Amino acid sequence: MKGMVFTMLGELVEERYGLKVWDELIELTQPESEGIYISSDVYPDQELHKYVSTLSLKLKVPERDLVFAFGEYLLSRFYAMHPELFIDHTLRSFLNSVHNVIHVEVKKLHPDVMLPEFNYEGKAENKLVMLYKSPRKLCALAEGLIAGAAKHFGEKHLCEHSVCMHQGADHCRFELTFETRAIAKNA
Repeated sequence: MKGMVFTMLGELVEERYGLKVWDELIELTQPESEGIYISSDVYPDQELHKYVSTLSLKLKVPERDLVFAFGEYLLSRFYAMHPELFIDHTLRSFLNSVHNVIHVEVKKLHPDVMLPEFNYEGKAENKLVMLYKSPRKLCALAEGLIAGAAKHFGEKHLCEHSVCMHQGADHCRFELTFETRAIAKNA
């Protein structure tokens, strides 16, 4: 996983729980990186999983909730770094652009990054099915990113996670229903 992800996780933990908690997390997990991350370098996924499981025990918050919150946070950070990817979109059109536009741009910047695969179903204006596949099985992160995008675009949505890799499936299925039709927001 890219160092940028770990850096942003550290920022989130510091912002919400304080620098002391982030330092304790590094001390408790003893990561190979020693908690020092270079944005463009790649680090073991296990470091992220250790941080999340340790933080979950420390805060008495389910791991899934922490990963979801991290997804919401990441969306706001991605917007700050690349506002051009959000221009002239609604929530639905933005989500529909993740695999064929956003991930293509990310690959140009970071050719060694391992991204999840998204496939889409549905033509209805108020519905979209996103099929998520990744060996990392970070579906809660994907759901958090979706929720973060909904906040960004000021739209309400319902997300039914009807199929899940954590229950033996080879993919996750997010059935999205958009409650309001929003006008495209120019960053």
